[in-house]
Amino acid sequence: MAEKAVVLDNQGIRRALTRIAHEIIERNKGIEDSVIVGIRTRGIYIAQRLAERIREIEGADIPVGELDITLYRDDLTKKTDDQEPEVKGSDIPVDISNKKVILVDDVLYTGRTVRAAMDALIDIGRPATIQLAVLVDRGHRELPIRADFVGKNIPTSSSERIVVELQEVDEEERVSIFEK
Repeated sequence: MAEKAVVLDNQGIRRALTRIAHEIIERNKGIEDSVIVGIRTRGIYIAQRLAERIREIEGADIPVGELDITLYRDDLTKKTDDQEPEVKGSDIPVDISNKKVILVDDVLYTGRTVRAAMDALIDIGRPATIQLAVLVDRGHRELPIRADFVGKNIPTSSSERIVVELQEVDEEERVSIFEK
């Protein structure tokens, strides 16, 4: 795969997340009864960054959780030596029943990851609402799912791939388009 372009650098990612944080606060008229839940792996770090920005803006903490959707995927892949899926577990520090859950992921593509995440959330509790925040929406949906909060819309062809690199995981900070 060859890198075609860097579409968001460190500053671009920071600005996009700050804007999303403001939009979350505005849409929900504050953060009362809200919880942010990041989808493993990069969604967790984006969720933590959004919570930090919301704390800076609102002066109050918003609970942050982690969601592992491995067993809910319709394209379950085997990752361990004994051919079992690698499950890392979910960690949501509050009861999500009757809460406004902001589900966070890095890239929205077909919608299948989000569908799996909603199934996982509903197995944990019954939220009042589920809203979706993504750093990048690249199009090509296979399911009727759309994001409520988008950092950047990046129209792509099916031969392109979006790669999100975050400092916490990749020791880099950028969003790039690669040609397959």
